Amino acid sequence: MDKLLYIAMTGARETTFAQATSAHNLANASTTGFKADLAQFRAMPAYGNGLPSRVFAMSERPGFRLDSGNVITTGNDLDIAIRGEGWLVVQGKDGEELLSRRGDLKVGANGNLTNGLNQPIMGAGGPITIPPYEKLDIATDGTISIRPVGAQPSETAIIDRIKLVNPESSSLSKNKQGLFTSSETDVFESDINVKIHTRMLESSNVSVVEELTKMIQLSRQFEVQVKLMSGVQERGHALDQLLQP
Repeated sequence: MDKLLYIAMTGARETTFAQATSAHNLANASTTGFKADLAQFRAMPAYGNGLPSRVFAMSERPGFRLDSGNVITTGNDLDIAIRGEGWLVVQGKDGEELLSRRGDLKVGANGNLTNGLNQPIMGAGGPITIPPYEKLDIATDGTISIRPVGAQPSETAIIDRIKLVNPESSSLSKNKQGLFTSSETDVFESDINVKIHTRMLESSNVSVVEELTKMIQLSRQFEVQVKLMSGVQERGHALDQLLQP
């Protein structure tokens, strides 16, 4: 009975972890450019001093969904969305380069170009800074041009080019902030084949219906594990009574 109890206990515990993954996905269903996390269960042998005669359940995050979300037209000059495969490069807190699909850009009071989470957008030579302007345009290759304050309508100046990259998807991993890193490099090379939609945003690729269905399944799975543990307890009490003199 202890084998059953151990499996049911670990199954219930790991089910709550899987529920947390689905809850996290649902919480980010409306987050621009968010990539849904995946979860799976597997049985693992419990190693110790003797033979692995016990197993336990384990949930893990094997990866994430890389398919694109829906592209929504906003009409905002600073909104962009990656066409197909590719990534924007943002600067992390320690100055490292990280990958994101979030294209809700904005220009801060100091001219720094960031996304909706205030993460600096990287250009050809580092974080992009926009001088005062009357009009701003972003081309499909990421080139940023402006009409400076006081300039004639025909006068434009190219400021920088948004760094667009496309590393191997098999090398990518996702951190707790929802940004991506590559196991192959710390500094990404620009890819001229990556293009963007302008005045558009990519939505999250979370399927709300799928995640809600998964939450219901996990809730029922948890109930089954709890019932199994209760059954072990009842059988243990019954066995104690039979062994009483």
